[in-house]
Amino acid sequence: MSEIKTDYLVIGSGIAGLSFALKVAEFGEVSLITKSSLDNTNTILAQGGVAAVIMGDDDPENHAKDTHIAGAGLCHKDAVDVLVNEASRRIQELIDLGVKFDAKEDGNFDLAREGGHSHHRILHVADETGRNIQEILIKKVKDHPNIHIYEHHMAVELITDHHVLSNLQSAFNICFGAYVLNEKSGEVHIFHADYTMLATGGASRVYLHTTNPQIATGDGIAMAYRAGVRIANMEFIQFHPTALYEPGAEPFLISEACRGFGGILRNGDGERFMENYDERLELAPRDIVARAIDAECKSRGESCAYLDMTHLHPNKVLAHFPNIASHCQEKLKIDITQEWIPVVPAAHYVCGGVMTNLNGQTSMHNLFASGEAAHTGVHGANRLASNSLLEGLVFAHRAAKRVIEKKRNILNNVTIPEWDDTDVTNEQEWSLIRNNRNELQTIMWDYVGIVRSKVQLNRAVTRMTTLYEEIEEYYRRTRVSLELLELRNLSAVAYLIVRSAMRRNESRGLHFMTDYPEKDDKYLKDTII
Repeated sequence: MSEIKTDYLVIGSGIAGLSFALKVAEFGEVSLITKSSLDNTNTILAQGGVAAVIMGDDDPENHAKDTHIAGAGLCHKDAVDVLVNEASRRIQELIDLGVKFDAKEDGNFDLAREGGHSHHRILHVADETGRNIQEILIKKVKDHPNIHIYEHHMAVELITDHHVLSNLQSAFNICFGAYVLNEKSGEVHIFHADYTMLATGGASRVYLHTTNPQIATGDGIAMAYRAGVRIANMEFIQFHPTALYEPGAEPFLISEACRGFGGILRNGDGERFMENYDERLELAPRDIVARAIDAECKSRGESCAYLDMTHLHPNKVLAHFPNIASHCQEKLKIDITQEWIPVVPAAHYVCGGVMTNLNGQTSMHNLFASGEAAHTGVHGANRLASNSLLEGLVFAHRAAKRVIEKKRNILNNVTIPEWDDTDVTNEQEWSLIRNNRNELQTIMWDYVGIVRSKVQLNRAVTRMTTLYEEIEEYYRRTRVSLELLELRNLSAVAYLIVRSAMRRNESRGLHFMTDYPEKDDKYLKDTII
């Protein structure tokens, strides 16, 4: 088995991983691994844009205030201040790389407004902002001589002193890289690195219905948890209010920007219902809008709500949302300028993750995290729309700056044992185990969704504990594969979400309990595991 030594190991190829890799590559060799292709990420699906104070009567204090309101009291002030005050510099870097954000005829940016924002501050490239940013970053990464790309390589486990020094992790607590599966050959390689960056993205595939791609299985969060790294606030899972209602198909995101552009939510009788739930109407934060749609559908016995764009100028709608218009026309024969769009909430974004400081450092030495896999403290109990791409940029930059400043090449004398891969999969048993994925997703959707209760959570924890132990036991005596690793990681993430939710007996942001419907300041703190 080969051992690959590198200065920096980057796990993940979204905006956080790619931007980090580009910056540290000026100072050393980078190995960038991704379990699929470089462009299969949540970043590429981001439609709305990037929130940043660039111009006009807006200022970073307004952006910070909006972030704190959306976060329901749990945002870390220092992290939010960093985010909003460093935003313009990171945006300028994207522009310098070649990202062309939409502008008006006068040359100024065509800033959009989304739910929870008090000002127009969303920079965008039509409704495919993430795709444009991702494609430019990928080109830069591919062109850099110090970045070595390993597609279809999946991290199995972080390598710690537990592996290297016979269970002395409590004394040293160091990350040495990762064991990585080459999906095509089936071999597990050692990637030995001075510094490791977890930029593995989200975990919303833990739910039955999600806007996330198949790869969003919480791999970085699960690996960090198994390595004893601190994880925080996993009970706060954001459900995007408006995914296209298309039974039997993968949920397609209908951007927040559609409501920011003037879209109106209606029930089956055509009534505008958000006025019954929040004075901000369709521009309330996502947790409120998602619960409103959920409540409206349940009380009326309807399968979906509707987003009405028909009162808006059709040419402007098509110019701003060409991808959404094309998808609705192709899949459902809906002309969004003439017909209402059927929408339902779907799991979308993990507001918790691997705890980091303001420089991306986790609770384990030489292990960093950024992007959706990280808990920086920015999002609190509910993410403000379009803060995610910005968070990835800002904190990946700070992490890169930190590791560049630190001394390197101090761990090269460590001997890392080869991966022990001697057992053979029992195919008949695997056919039973793989069914656990659907069961896991169904449990999470039914019992740990938009609205929760103690009864539901108790049922979930009982069933998830059994699944978790069953999958772990099977994993220990089986040769690894992509499908098994994803199932194992999903079970760990689901377990973290349920255990975290059990510890918060209040309703705050994205965590709404029917038997504890009010906020309780006793819980005005992070849930840390």
